[in-house]
This record gives sequence, structure tokens and C-alpha cells, in this order.
Amino acid sequence: MGIRIFSSKYRTRLGQRVLMNKKVMKCKVANMTHKARMLAAIRGESDYELPWAPRLDLWYRANKLAGTLPSKYKNSTLMEIIDDLDVGYHAIVPNFQDIRNQEDEADRAIGIYNIHTMPCSTTLKNVKRRVKKEEYQTMVSYGTPFGDINTKVIYNDQMRKAGVTITHVEEYAFKSYKDYKALGYIFENAEIVPNYEGYQNFANAIGDRGIAAGFVNSSPSGMFFIQRELMPLNTFFYEMNDHYNELFELAKKIDSYLDKVIVVAADSAAEVIFIGANYDSTVTYPPFFKRYILPSLIKYSQLLHGKGKYLLTHTDGENRGLLEHYLEAQIDIADSICPSPMTSLTFEHIRETFNNKITIMGGIPSVTLLASSMTGNEFDGFINEFFRQIGTGERLILGISDTTPPTASWERIIKLNERIKKFGIVRS
Repeated sequence: MGIRIFSSKYRTRLGQRVLMNKKVMKCKVANMTHKARMLAAIRGESDYELPWAPRLDLWYRANKLAGTLPSKYKNSTLMEIIDDLDVGYHAIVPNFQDIRNQEDEADRAIGIYNIHTMPCSTTLKNVKRRVKKEEYQTMVSYGTPFGDINTKVIYNDQMRKAGVTITHVEEYAFKSYKDYKALGYIFENAEIVPNYEGYQNFANAIGDRGIAAGFVNSSPSGMFFIQRELMPLNTFFYEMNDHYNELFELAKKIDSYLDKVIVVAADSAAEVIFIGANYDSTVTYPPFFKRYILPSLIKYSQLLHGKGKYLLTHTDGENRGLLEHYLEAQIDIADSICPSPMTSLTFEHIRETFNNKITIMGGIPSVTLLASSMTGNEFDGFINEFFRQIGTGERLILGISDTTPPTASWERIIKLNERIKKFGIVRS
């Protein structure tokens, strides 16, 4: 076969076509919204600018209350700051104090949330609930045919100053093995109803700034629910040994409750459903996770995938030994992945283990923004190495893990913002 010779006229037309395609692609990329970039990352696509959605809510509330916001933003809302920075809005973890009345947060100590931005809400039937609120405390009593359950939560000025919105459980629901039947009764009589309008109002407010996650619960399984919500951690492990059958029966009833919650949430307009948070290889150690958490995550992932939705779970703890289980669970988004120096795993190791099958949201350890933890030179060195570990940037929505501290250096946030914007286009 002879060598094909192209005329200069043909080569000119070809070059013009290539240049035009590049211009079209550049225009398309530039016009993508922050939400569109995030969704592209979740879908594993390419040809978009690296998504960046720093979680600034706690930082904002703490500094707004203290009067220490950057001078440029002293009268700004958080959304106005986000828009001015031209970054994505982190609309994942809800504001637990964004409530309409005390009924919305009354059941927090038994692990039930009724924030008006959620895609569903829970009503307790056949339970005599009494709520007493004092200055910093909320006491709730639940009357059941099997006895009363009493709880107490605290939300004080110190927590407000730190930007925290979730209350602290002072008195846990579980006191002794005698409470198993009463607690089981409460969850058997929990009715889940849609709150699609409330969620839609939330999503409309966020708009194309980011993904408005449909938060449903901090626990994806009954056993983990009991561990993190209903009793102190040491009590839980004693009960695993002393009253396992009763514990497991309660867990099954809570599993049924969570199943109903997910079914209702899955029919909402939320593209991403948020369930499960705060795993750690010391308390949700790999064998525990595999036996008591993994089956539920698999079930919920498959249910949501069948409806064209994505499952997000909050993975902000020590993840040694858990990454493989996240893969097996078929989750879509590992939110607030926090690498070394805050945990033992490097970002590179996490990226290699996930192998572009799970989208990481977060990744930048919060301590890097603290002058008390890193010098300026150490920060620069860390960021240079971090961006080397990013690679081509696919399956990644950069953010601060777990959240931006109130005393974070604003200069470092701006430097990060500039560095990320210079990253360029994500290529697979």
C-alpha cells in the first residue's frame, strides 16, 4: 500500500475542524454548573472541571456568631460567600437546628430525625410522648405498654459558638435489658410519611450550586443504630455478650423501620440519598461491619440503583480494613473520606483501593487549614503532594474532611480554591 498524501487544503480544513471541536468542548466545560460537575464525577465521566465543594457551614456559623468572618463577608450569608468564591455548595450534612418546632427534634435521642428538608418524616403511633424543654435541655418520655423510655439531650451556648447543630445525648434511651421490649414497640409503631415538598424546597434553594442530598438517617442498619444512638458504646458491647438475643431482636425491628424509610425516600426527587455515618475501624471493626452493616448497605444500594439514584454514606473515620467493604456494598459516594495525617491511610492508597469505582467527596484533612497544626511551608508541601496523589482527578469531588474548623486559615482556603481552579480538565 502506498503512502497517502493529503493536500494542504485538506489539512487546513482538518485543522480548523479540530480547533472548532476544542472550542466547543471548552465552552461546554466552562458552562457546566457545580452540580453538573459533581454528578459527572459520580457517574465516572470525564471532560469537566474538578468539582470542589468545601463544607463551610460550621465555620460560617461559629464566625458569624463571634463576629470574626473575613471583613469582605461580615454581612454576607453562607450562600453569598459560596457564590462569590465560585465553589460548589456542600448540601450533604443537614443543619440539625433548622427546625420548625420542638416536635422536629424531639426524637433525636432515639435516632429519629424529622428535619423539614428531609424527603420523609416519622410519626410515632400508639406511644404517649411527653416533651419537657428547659434552657439547654430537652427531656422526652415515651410511654409504652412495656414501660417508659426516658431521654435527655443538651444544646448549649458552647455548642452554638463551635457551629455545631446536632444535640448531645446526655441520657440514653437504653438503661437495662428491661428496655428492649419498650424500644422495640416504639419502632414497630413508627410510621413513615413522605416529605417531598419539604425536600424539594431545600433542593430549589440549593439549585445548581451543588447536590442537595436526601438525608434519611445516620445509621444504615439496626445493630449500628443501637450502637451509635440508643446506648453508650461500652454498654453496647456488654449487651452483645450478656443479652445478644434481645439486642438482635431489637435490631431487626429497627431494620424494618429503616427499610420503610429508604423506600419512601427512594421515591422522592433526591438524586442522592444519604444514609449512614461515622464508621471507624475501632468500633465498627471490619468483622462487625461485614456482619451487621454491609448487608443493609448492599440492599439499599441496589434499591436506589434500581430507581436511578445514588447512595452516599459518611466515611469520615479511620477506614483501615473498611475500604474493601465499601466497595462490596456498592456505595456510590464515600463522603468526607479523611486521609493521613488525621487517619492512618494515605489518599493515594484510598484512591488505588477504590479503583475509580467509588466517588470520593472530601479528601482534604481539616487540620491542614489550622496554623496550629501545620506551618505555611508544611501546608504548601502537603498540598503539592496531595495533588500528585489526585492523579487525573476522576471520581473525585474535593472538599474539607470532615468540615472546615472555625479557626481555619482563610488565606489557606483561598489558596486551595486557586489551586483547584488551576487543575484543569478531568480526564479518564
